[in-house]
Parts: sequence; structure tokens; C-alpha cells
Amino acid sequence: MKFLLLISLLFLSACSMSSRVDNTYSDSTDAEFVVHQIQAEPFLLTSYERISSRNGVANVYIEGDGNAWLSKKKPSLDPTPKNPMALKLAELDPAKNVTYLARPCQYTRMSNGSVCGKKYWTSHRFAPEVIEAMDHALDDVKQRHQITGFNLIGFSGGGNIAALLVAKRGDVLSLRTVAGNLDHQLQSQIHNVSSMPYSLNAKDVAHQISDVPQIHLIGGDDTIITEDIYESYRRAALKPECMKSYIVGGVTHINGWEALWTSLLAKIPNCDVAL
Repeated sequence: MKFLLLISLLFLSACSMSSRVDNTYSDSTDAEFVVHQIQAEPFLLTSYERISSRNGVANVYIEGDGNAWLSKKKPSLDPTPKNPMALKLAELDPAKNVTYLARPCQYTRMSNGSVCGKKYWTSHRFAPEVIEAMDHALDDVKQRHQITGFNLIGFSGGGNIAALLVAKRGDVLSLRTVAGNLDHQLQSQIHNVSSMPYSLNAKDVAHQISDVPQIHLIGGDDTIITEDIYESYRRAALKPECMKSYIVGGVTHINGWEALWTSLLAKIPNCDVAL
């Protein structure tokens, strides 16, 4: 009986994931995005791409942590986001070249050869091999479309990954984060949840990337990623004059960003802003 129950749960989980993959594909094709899978060892990463100008700059959106936990103590079986905020924001971006990068194990069926396990959406969420895979994905996009530079936009945990990628690369022109988890150690302490000792932290590279123009957006009603987390990151930077933060009123961690995204995109990262 227990075996049959386990099989049933796995089947339902697979069906749920398949539905989310198919629905996201349908929604994105309406916005003229093309789905592409990138082999980035040890993962198979999913991207959605809308490229209309080769030899140009691309805006790259990096997804949040997705459906990582069912509760504080119970991880999910599938981190594919139920509400893919980074993808929704990418669809609203009018730039000529826009790419969305899902995180490892999101929108990727296990049968496709991707090495996925719960650790990659829990303790190893930002592990070195995860950052290497995302870095490889940018190389892949750059090569296939002759991209000359990137503007990185990361939502939630995707903001942490975006900052870590800036530290690895020399072709990132700007960094934007939306409710970005820029100090996951502090975030874990604030919410009294499991720390991620095997994960890299954006705060630790803040000084290294402080000369890259940055804008960090914080939801005024966000109880998950608070202003304290950004301030911890900012204090670690050597040149905070290249960083600008905005408290966006009436916005929670997941609600309200879409309605304001066009106006928020009009804020251009630069190193001349007054703090």
C-alpha cells in the first residue's frame, strides 16, 4: 500500500510539473519567445529567448527560487515556479534582445538527463557548480546570438545568482535585482530557516562588483526580502555610488511588480546617482 501511495504521489508530481512546463511554454510563445534547452553540466537549463538584433546587448532575466519548499522543514519535489515572476517581467521588456534563464531543475523533466536533487533547491541552491552552469548558459547565449554584452536582471534568489555572475564575467554592463536575496545568510537568520553553507553569497562579492552600475528594487510590503538584506550587501561594497535602491510602495515579494515594471525599467543603472 505504501509503495502504491508513493508511486501515485510521484505520478501526480510529474503531471503537475508537466502542466507547469506546458503552460509556461504556451504563455511565452504568445510573447514571441522561443524555448531552448542549454546543456550546462551537470544540468540541463531551460531558457526562453526573444532575439531580434544580433551583435547587440541582451537583457537576461534570472528566475527566483521557485517552488523550493512546501514548508520551513519540508522541501518540494519540484522547484519549478508556480508563478514565474522573472519570466513575466521578461515578457514585458520591450528590448530587442531578451532572454529568460530558469534555474537548475526548473522546467526540466528528470528524464532529460539533468542531474537534479533536492539539495540544488535547498542547501546547494547557490553552490559553485550552479553558478558555473548559469555562467555557461550566458556563454551559450552569447555565442549563438553574437551578443556583445549583458544587462542582468535577477528576481529574488535570481538576484543573488546575477550578482555572482557579474563577479565572474567582464561583459556585464549593468545589474538589476527585484526583491533580490543579496545576503542569503542574513535572510536565513531573519526568518529562522535552514542556512545554506554550501552556497555562495552575493554579499561576499559586493566589493568586487561595486563599480558595475546597479539598481536594487525592494518591495515596500515585502516581508521575505527586506531592506536590511540590501543594506547588508551595500555596506560590503567599496563604491556604493554605483548602487541605487528603490523602495517600491504597495508591492509584496511576488505581487505588484508586473503593473509597475515598464516604469521601473525606465530607471537606468549608472554610477552618477546620488545616494
